[in-house]
This record gives sequence, structure tokens and C-alpha cells, in this order.
Amino acid sequence: MAAAVLAAARLLRGSGACGVRPRLRGWFGLAARRQFSSGGGTSIPLSTPLPGAPKPIFATVDGQEKFETKVTTLNNGLRVASQNKFGQFCTVGILINSGSRYEAKYVSGIAHFLEKLAFSSTARFDSKDEILLTLEKHGGICDCQTSRDTTMYAVSADSRGLDTVVGLLADVVLQPCLTDEELEMTRMAVQFELEDLNMRPDPEPLLTEMIHEAAYRGNTVGLHRFCPPENIAKIDREVLHSYLRSYYTPERMVLAGVGMEHEHLVESATKHLLGVQPAWGDAGPTAVDRSVAQYTGGIVKLEKDMSNVSLGPTPIPELTHIMVGLESCSFLEDDFIPFAVLNMMMGGGGSFSAGGPGKGMFSRLYLNVLNRHHWMYNATSYHHSYEDTGLLCIHASADPRQVREMVEIITKEFILMGGTVDVVELERAKTQLMSMLMMNLESRPVIFEDVGRQVLATHSRKLPHELCALIRDVKPEDIKRVAAKMLRRKPAVAALGDLSGLPSYEHIQAALSSRDGRLPRTYRLFR
Repeated sequence: MAAAVLAAARLLRGSGACGVRPRLRGWFGLAARRQFSSGGGTSIPLSTPLPGAPKPIFATVDGQEKFETKVTTLNNGLRVASQNKFGQFCTVGILINSGSRYEAKYVSGIAHFLEKLAFSSTARFDSKDEILLTLEKHGGICDCQTSRDTTMYAVSADSRGLDTVVGLLADVVLQPCLTDEELEMTRMAVQFELEDLNMRPDPEPLLTEMIHEAAYRGNTVGLHRFCPPENIAKIDREVLHSYLRSYYTPERMVLAGVGMEHEHLVESATKHLLGVQPAWGDAGPTAVDRSVAQYTGGIVKLEKDMSNVSLGPTPIPELTHIMVGLESCSFLEDDFIPFAVLNMMMGGGGSFSAGGPGKGMFSRLYLNVLNRHHWMYNATSYHHSYEDTGLLCIHASADPRQVREMVEIITKEFILMGGTVDVVELERAKTQLMSMLMMNLESRPVIFEDVGRQVLATHSRKLPHELCALIRDVKPEDIKRVAAKMLRRKPAVAALGDLSGLPSYEHIQAALSSRDGRLPRTYRLFR
């Protein structure tokens, strides 16, 4: 036993079989080791290369991607976009100009249904399990997401299974079976999600829905993203086919991929997406809703008891949530970059945070709001941007007894956006925005979504170094200009919780039109 332990110890020390240290070979031999070790001999500073060592070649960082984004348009109008990237796996998917904003002539909630029905049975696959087993052979996972203006079907898998994955995506998008059983399961899933939306402690998804409804009342991006409860039973196969016939057409689609050769993706697209007859048939040219978003402003209120939203034994304080928004611009306009910088400059977050680099602790909503008003639980800036409009919002939450004071703090911050912009805070916001952009684009699925969305909207893609150059060019006067333009519009307001202390919409509008953002004073004979 002792002999075995001794032998193991020798092996760990690197001893030879006979207990003699093996000889180091090559130019960096035993003599060199002794000469340049810290134990003695000639001392060479770390700034001086070792004699005889090859000259090192360091990687250079120029901020530019080594692979360009290539775009090819097939004969049927479908665009194929790809970005090569080193690695064994790829992400590929189909993005479609389809979403809740196009449902004005249909039963509201179709896009929500299609999201839940994605990757179900198709003409080639009898069930969702069969699709998942096929993907499993290539180490793949799948997902479908819908937004107000885009539907995205995506798969990440081994690059060697690219042709199989593209064929599967083509089948999922163009040949879904939409069986009665699947529709019934989807109705149950949608019903559950709507119930969960109203019960969850985080009100942000519901407030986002409400602020869009207030800002674009009854049109385009103001239409319900989630299926209204009364429409769940109305959506059937005929309704879905009618919608798919109009919006799931090749010219409204982009096949995007990251991590493969462009020629291979085009070859697979030609094989599986060219000349395919969809399950709903080809009815020829169809009427597509080309409405431009009309910003209306307004208020949407939802009185709700928020005292029992805690999911555990620890109670969550009862809070009233307010979101105030103003129209910004579309992502196709030049002012989109200054608005993105302004949103980063406002920053914000929750009152509890671990801090640290990159947490935005020097943003305005932290310095001016959360650090000064201990009773504010949240103050966060959001920027939603679409192809024809945009919305810059501030979400705040506090005790119901301090709603009026909270609203006034938000309106003051909006007014301050059009004031003096400190050069240091602007540079910090620009650096943080570039950092966030570059860190996000280290992820392959994020690159895929960026490629797909840009090509879908503009038929081309701006590379990260181009976006960073535009961010660097933003000046204080650009921030003041876009803020002044935004403040000329009517506000959109969403309010959730105990709203007994909420100021009237007219008072909020008056505060945003004033010089200091103060709400008009109210006088009461009896308190």
C-alpha cells in the first residue's frame, strides 16, 4: 500500500519511472530553465522577450465581424440571409411579416394562437413528438415567438443537419395540419396564459399591453397582442387559414441562418421553400393590411387589488403601477439611435439591486428618482420601436397613497430630457449601449434574430461596427432635439392597481406641457 502511494506521489510530481526528473528537450531546455528562473542566474525583466523565443502574434480587435451578411432573393420573393460564424452548431429560422398589428380585419388573437400551434403535426410529421425526435438526432431545439409585427420560427442544431432542419421548418410553416385536438389544446394553453398574466406579480407584460392600447387606440400596434378571452372559442381552422393565406406568403418571409455557408442555405431553401403548395392553398393575390400606425395618445386604467399577488409566504407590498409614454420614432429613421441613447441614459430599474458594473446605477432614473425617493419601488425606461412608429415609456411603482407624487416625478423626468445634457453622462450612456450591443451579439441566436429582423425590414443588415459608429456620433444637441420633438405629442398613460390617487389625464398632459413638469394644484374644501 505504501509503495502504491509513493508511486502515485512520484507521478504527480512528474518523476520518471526510476525517480529521475525527465529531461526538458528543445531550445527551452534545462539550462534555459535554470538561467531564466527566479531562483538565480541572469534576471530578465518581463518586458524583454526571452532569447530564442519565436515572435508572438497577437489577435487584433477592430470591432468588425469577419464574415459579411449575405442576402439572396429566390424566384418566389423569399429572401435568404446568412452570417457565417465559427462553431459546430447553427441557428436557422423563418421570420414573417405577421403579428397582431395585422389583425384589424380578423378575429383578434390569431397570432397568439399560431405561436402556441407552432411545431405541431404537419404533412410529414404526425405529431410534435416526431418533430422533436427528428431535431434530437441533430442535437436541436426549436422555438416560436410572435410580436406585434413579426412571427419567428427558429431551430438551433448541428450544422451537418442543416438540410433536414430547413425541410422541417418549411413543413412547420407551410404545411401545418391544425387538427381539432391541437386547436382544443391551444385554446386551453391560451386560457391558462391569460389567467397567469393577470395573476403574476410582475405587471410589466400587462402594462406594456395597456400602454400600446392607450397610445395607438384601435389601430396597428395598439391591437391586442394576446387573444381576448371572448375570442378563444371563435378561432378555428377556417379563420386561421384565411389569415395564413394573406400573410404567410414568400415575399413576406426571410429564411435567416447563422453558422453555415451561404450557398448551403440557399441550396436548402431552393429545395424546400421554392414551389411549395401551402396547406391553405394558393388563392392568388390577397388584400394585405398596409395601415400606418396612428399615434392617438390617451389613458387605459385597470382598477385591481394588488395586495394579494405574492406567490409565497412572504407578502409583496401593495403597489400601484403607472406607465407614461410618448411617441418616439421608427427604427428606420435616423433619430432611432439618439432615442436609443436617451433610453439608456434614463436607465433605471428596481429599488433593490446588487449594483456593480453595468447595472446602470449612474442613469438618471437611479440618481434622480430611486436614490432620492426611498418609497419608489421601481422606475424603468423602455423603448419600443417598429417600422413606422415608436414609444418611449417610463414605468414606475409605489404605494397607492403616493401615486400623485410618483406621477409628478415621472413628468419632471420627461421635461428634464429636453434640458441640458451632461457630456459625461452622455458618454457613459453611449459606452453602455455599445457594450450591451456587442455583448448581446456574442450569442448566436441573437445574431440570428438581428440578421432576420433587419433583412425583413430593410433587405440588408447594418453590421455592429456601423451601429457603434452611429452611436459615437450622437451629440448632446441630438438628445435635446429628439426629446423636444417627443414632448410635443400627447402622452399615453397606463395605470394598474389602486387608482384612487391617480391624477386626471388632463393634469398629466398639462404637466408634460409645462416648463417644470409639475402637476396643476388641486384644492379641496374637505379632506
